[in-house]
Amino acid sequence: MRVRQLVAGLAAIIIGSGLVIATGATAAEARGLGDLRGNGAVSRTVLTAAQLQSGAATGTVASSAFGVPPGAANPRNSFEGTLTVSHAGDVGGFTAIKDPYDYSSIPAVKHLPDFSAAIVQNGSYLIPAERGVQITGNAAWNIALGVGRAWQEKGDGRLTRAALPFSLIERNANCVHNGLITFLFSRTQTSQLRYQITSETCEYFQFDMWGQLPTTVTQEKVANAQKIRTAFAAELAARIPTRPIAQLAADYPAAGIDSSAFGAGTTPAARTTLGFVYGGVNYVGDCPTRQGPHPYCSEVLMPSYSTAKTAFGTLALLRLAQKYGPSVADELITALIPQAAGMPAWKGVTIRDAIDMATGNYTSAGYEVDEGGSTMSAFFDAESETQKTATALSFPRSATPGTTWVYHTSDSYLAVQAMNAVLRQHEGPHADIFSMLCNEVLIPAGVGPDSLTTLRTDNSTTGAPFGGYGMFWTQDSIAKVARLMGPQHGAVHGVQLLQPRLLDAALQRNPSDRGLPVTGSTSLRYNAGVWAKDYTSADAPSFTTPFTVPFMSGFGGITVAMMPNGSTYYVFSDNDEFAWASAVAQSAKLAPMTGGSAPTSTTHAGHRS
Repeated sequence: MRVRQLVAGLAAIIIGSGLVIATGATAAEARGLGDLRGNGAVSRTVLTAAQLQSGAATGTVASSAFGVPPGAANPRNSFEGTLTVSHAGDVGGFTAIKDPYDYSSIPAVKHLPDFSAAIVQNGSYLIPAERGVQITGNAAWNIALGVGRAWQEKGDGRLTRAALPFSLIERNANCVHNGLITFLFSRTQTSQLRYQITSETCEYFQFDMWGQLPTTVTQEKVANAQKIRTAFAAELAARIPTRPIAQLAADYPAAGIDSSAFGAGTTPAARTTLGFVYGGVNYVGDCPTRQGPHPYCSEVLMPSYSTAKTAFGTLALLRLAQKYGPSVADELITALIPQAAGMPAWKGVTIRDAIDMATGNYTSAGYEVDEGGSTMSAFFDAESETQKTATALSFPRSATPGTTWVYHTSDSYLAVQAMNAVLRQHEGPHADIFSMLCNEVLIPAGVGPDSLTTLRTDNSTTGAPFGGYGMFWTQDSIAKVARLMGPQHGAVHGVQLLQPRLLDAALQRNPSDRGLPVTGSTSLRYNAGVWAKDYTSADAPSFTTPFTVPFMSGFGGITVAMMPNGSTYYVFSDNDEFAWASAVAQSAKLAPMTGGSAPTSTTHAGHRS
């Protein structure tokens, strides 16, 4: 988010239409998906029916007030249609918690954007028809709605209570601010909508936001409603089973696991969530907010930041290489990006060089000096594709391509644009590299719809994808991406999705192709968009055999460490803390899932994306 972007941004423009609400859903019809066995006898003093009908929000409340309470019954009303929020900028409260750049001085920042969302119900689940980022046109915010719930409380009379998680996403940036909405509905009546935001994954801007405002519910069939229901049921069934992180020690008592070690080194209040994937289980932490645990932790959306360099740039290259041959990596930037043609600084630079952060084009070779400099700031600020690409190409030639590692998010962006050109050479002018990644890699790997959108130039669904940042994760989706790269070796159900030789190099499985050393470090390396940390007995006496841990890393405090024993540790936080050694030490106590040597970890400095 930048002040000049917000001042120049468009006003909120989305006005909605359409909702079908059918009363009289029987308990039998509601059962089977999110079945609720209570009788509706709920004792409620916060967000009561009276408060939602005619009250006003004076501040944030306990997050649990938006969750399904003990005693909740199956919903009597069934929701299908579109919920619309308009004139949201007229109401609401806001308290800045961390705001060094004074973003909260801009009016649009302190309010919800106007939005509309088509929603269908399956059992007690409320499923937005559009998952992931919705472009609102707002000067400050885009929005994403997650799967919520509907239920019955006796205190609500014949109205059904609905609640959904949502996220505000910075226009032209990757910070995510997580919130909750709730309202009551029937065929003929809708209460006001209550909302609040009390958590985020954002290092430089943190706030609470709250409000209560009228909503519009218009009866209308939702296109493909039954397909949406069926797809969500399949999605839910295919999620990796979860257990609380503390259960890991009980499941493997002989290993001597210390569950408290997971998350050590990161400030609890700055943590969005964490998890450890092992033995077919996603052992998860909770999702803290400033008003208690988030009631829909599995649906909480988190930013990718630079984990997208791996999950987008690396995986897209490995998919293209599997389809069209490994030589794709050696195609030239000047032949694929029109603005680069004829530029001496980009002569001889390949897609592989850009993915490796080794284009040879930089101002300073110091550790992330360029990444924090004025050129990169201009790159991040640029919203148009033309300006973003021109800025990415503006670094001078300072070394032979392929020889020197210098961290540039702009290089990942260029690599993705070049790969998009390669794809279009093979599949036509309308092919899109992110769509290919979703359809041919992420969806087969089981990644859910919340992670199948990305930020693009021009604040548009049709712009150039950012590549080096701009994706989003849930606990399940990031676990599945790591599983694909690690234990699954790039294959799903026996079908090889990712070029195995290049994947082995990226994951440090090929000792003859380990990538480039990271400036100023004797143990960090970078290969094909993946970080790696070397370990020896100098790190811990129990590490008698040297090994390497490949990992993804993201701005503010995001780590996804893919251990040699097949386990994965992920943590999303925003206090510039990158400590995860204690988690890898616990992983080292567990037997390999698919072979390989023991794991461990590190701390490394944060970076902008």
